[in-house]
Amino acid sequence: MTSIEVNGISKSYGKVRALQDVSFSVEKGEVFGLIGPDGAGKTSMFRILCTLLLADAGTAMVDGFDVVRQMKDIRCRVGYMPGRFSLYQDLTVEENLKFFATLFGTTVDEGYDSIKAIYSQIERFKERKAGALSGGMKQKLALSCALVHQPSVLFLDEPTTGVDPVSRKEFWEMLSMLKERGITIVAATPYLDEVRQCEHVAFLSEGKVMGIDTPEVILDRFKEIFNPPPLRAYPSPPKGRDVESHDGAPKSQTSSNQTPPPLEGLGEAVISVSRLVKAFGDFHAVDDISFTVKRGEIFGFLGANGAGKTTAMHMLTGLNQPTSGTGTVAGFDIRTEHEQIKKHIGYMSQRFSLYEDLTVAENIRLFGGIYGMESEEIKVKTEKLLRQLKFEEHKNDLVGSLPLGWKQKLAFSVSIFHEPSIVFLDEPTGGVDPATRRQFWELIYEAAARGITVFVTTHYMDEAEYCDRISIMVDGKISAMGTPDELKGRYHQSDMDHVFTYLARQAKRSS
Repeated sequence: MTSIEVNGISKSYGKVRALQDVSFSVEKGEVFGLIGPDGAGKTSMFRILCTLLLADAGTAMVDGFDVVRQMKDIRCRVGYMPGRFSLYQDLTVEENLKFFATLFGTTVDEGYDSIKAIYSQIERFKERKAGALSGGMKQKLALSCALVHQPSVLFLDEPTTGVDPVSRKEFWEMLSMLKERGITIVAATPYLDEVRQCEHVAFLSEGKVMGIDTPEVILDRFKEIFNPPPLRAYPSPPKGRDVESHDGAPKSQTSSNQTPPPLEGLGEAVISVSRLVKAFGDFHAVDDISFTVKRGEIFGFLGANGAGKTTAMHMLTGLNQPTSGTGTVAGFDIRTEHEQIKKHIGYMSQRFSLYEDLTVAENIRLFGGIYGMESEEIKVKTEKLLRQLKFEEHKNDLVGSLPLGWKQKLAFSVSIFHEPSIVFLDEPTGGVDPATRRQFWELIYEAAARGITVFVTTHYMDEAEYCDRISIMVDGKISAMGTPDELKGRYHQSDMDHVFTYLARQAKRSS
């Protein structure tokens, strides 16, 4: 029995054709994937099927109802989780759930049995504001809000972006439970392990359906996008210049293709932290951590949501002060010289740190000024950067109009425009397809080759394999540190995903 039928749907925003003659169908009780790069049209399709947006052409039926003529019937039958959780951050867990129940003309008591298995995991935190929850807890709350009115169809627009691997696994276990209840699920995801859990997938690119089939067939047919070739290897350092690992043992230069470049002065510590603590009342978000990071090193800073890595990064970048302990970044004290630290580092977040209503050139000039560069230097380096990025013809384009991959290149280039000692990258590739992520990591390698230290957080465990060294935080402490090969060997695991899962599942605190 067909649950969703889409025929010839098209949608344009001015000159941009978001969807072009899209057709597909989803069987009742099926887990169906909508996959493709940013800007492919996935979110527009979700909004059309949820009756939040009108198509320009074509028809669509959801649970037997027309999305235009019978939108009220559809809204009673669908649940929708848009990106970024759709929660009200200033409302408590319980207040969010009551609000969504009221929105659908029901009560939490009436719908409790349908969400009990999920909501019971966070119910003890019902008085906590949603903004204070960890990523995994936000997921469970958002899913509970989407299910409280007992829908028959569930639409999920990249619901696990920015969430750690363990929480992602738990989320898909919850989806399996919903499938057993006969709920139809349509999900968008950039994670290949999640794509493989769908029964069928439609691959969208530039608003067109490129193929519909099982995950195995689609991933193989478009493997240049979903499984790009590995990154090139760096040349090995000359003899006598071994790179030291965290415990002082020489690091192997032949076991993987993540070997760092030979650099004069490699080994000089640019980040040094000793017994760092950040407490909020009795809660120690960061609990006595110590480590060093060397010049030109690509250092992966991993941890589950709520492990403390964001709090630690805020202290290192001068955005927050430690409760106790010491540390230096680029030679400056994190307690007393945080303004100096800000001038000597670069920073890029998952949201790219760009102003979308400014042009490419205006963004570059703005950040050059923020970083304290002289006007003439900004002018000369702006022209050079535009040539390097091949953006000369697009310098007057609004950043908001650029493709995602271009935004990434620009945001990263702006973050190191002033040639900082260190660049901090906070989940810079969240929600991005594998081919675009690979291109971004080429930029990271090039920066490291110039001696810029790269301090990066990521929830993609294939990216963890690209780092020179990795630390993994659990419950505010550094639970493990070493090269990817050292960690896989130490914990007898086949890849970093299994290492991370093994360690993260030992966490005792809830958020």
